[in-house]
Amino acid sequence: MHPEPDAFKPDAFEPDVPEPPRPTTPRRVVVTGLGAVTPLGVGVADLWLGLLEGRCGIRELTGEEFTGLPVRAAGTVPVDPAGLLPRPQARRMNRAAQFGVLAAREAWRDAGFDGSGTEASGLAPDRVGVSVGAILGDASVLVGGDRRLRERGPRAVSPLTTPMTVPSQAASQISLALRITGEARTVTSACASGTEAIGQAIDRIRYGHVDVALAGGAEAVVTPAIMASFAAMRALSTRPAGELPSRPFARDRDGFVNGEGAGFLLLESEEHARARGARVYCEAAGWGLSADAHHMAAPDPSGTGVALALRRALRDAGARPADVIHVNAHATATIDGDLAEANALRTVLDTPGAPRVPVTALKGHLGHLQGAAGGVEAVATVLTLHHGTIPPTIGCAEGEQDEAIDLDVVRGAPRPLPDHGDLALSNSFGFGGHNAVLALRRVSRETGS
Repeated sequence: MHPEPDAFKPDAFEPDVPEPPRPTTPRRVVVTGLGAVTPLGVGVADLWLGLLEGRCGIRELTGEEFTGLPVRAAGTVPVDPAGLLPRPQARRMNRAAQFGVLAAREAWRDAGFDGSGTEASGLAPDRVGVSVGAILGDASVLVGGDRRLRERGPRAVSPLTTPMTVPSQAASQISLALRITGEARTVTSACASGTEAIGQAIDRIRYGHVDVALAGGAEAVVTPAIMASFAAMRALSTRPAGELPSRPFARDRDGFVNGEGAGFLLLESEEHARARGARVYCEAAGWGLSADAHHMAAPDPSGTGVALALRRALRDAGARPADVIHVNAHATATIDGDLAEANALRTVLDTPGAPRVPVTALKGHLGHLQGAAGGVEAVATVLTLHHGTIPPTIGCAEGEQDEAIDLDVVRGAPRPLPDHGDLALSNSFGFGGHNAVLALRRVSRETGS
């Protein structure tokens, strides 16, 4: 008989640490950190300055693998993310995970935590979570593995191909990088993924499952096959990169522009943030979901599903339409999608005698970042509330707005946020009818409440 290994003796295990009691009422959730990697640059500062200045991060794809594609404009990150990470770590991450780790680390540090992770920050690792939206993550890894298999045989396929292909890789790499053990979840709901991931994290904090969460989206699907597929659907703009190809709400819009990047919020329960004296950007007040049940790719032109998600977000935030002072629109610059969203916004928010809600759309600057879009646009919406400034929509100049849209679209230059009301909405809608809306509430700059 072999002696039982010590690791398997009952007394060798750590004693269970009792979970804190669940709150009897939902906790208030606040945003204390922001991080982003986008076509406008690496970091939140580059994103915000680029939006305010009306810069466009859409570029022409010049790689040999894109030769012959009918569309070659995309919102690509201008820096190789692998060069910003330790080489051994970068080699074990796909491109989306690299974006995700960089953006999550920025949000973590921005919230005042130690970059080494949870324990160095004085946090219990099991009271922190990760929630990431991703559609595919990084499609190029699987494509590359398949190519090596066909050209050189099975021995040429890396054992890392499978773990680097799964959409959950960004969530797992963020949890590894910061020693987060509470949970590492991945949400896949097409282009609504990032926003839904943030919404789920809000609820996990509200109801006491974790106290702190990194939530957002990460995506890297600017690949030849994906570009060719979108082009075959006639979903992409056919304009070259230098002509502002993504034109949200404009009468001559002709499709979206594929993009990549990552955006994260650091969320905390208010009591946790106050106890450590954290700077609070805004309240993560609520969120709403719905499904169109209309078509596998096209939106419901009536906007009924979008309107339902808007109403649910308002209800979850304990708000009324009159409280809304800004909308960061999904607005992909597709003809039907922009109209459906505009119909829904007018139906839910327009009140007789009240001022119109100012709306902005960022895909003219960035392209459509797919599963990361909701995360990056949430970062921008938080900054809009925090600074009291609405960035302009580019690609839809004065006199170019589609008359059927009939919204107050912020164009040309930044605009001050209205003084009345306190709520901003960030919209994300995806193929297959996935609708997600995030509601963020302005807090007093003096009191942070």
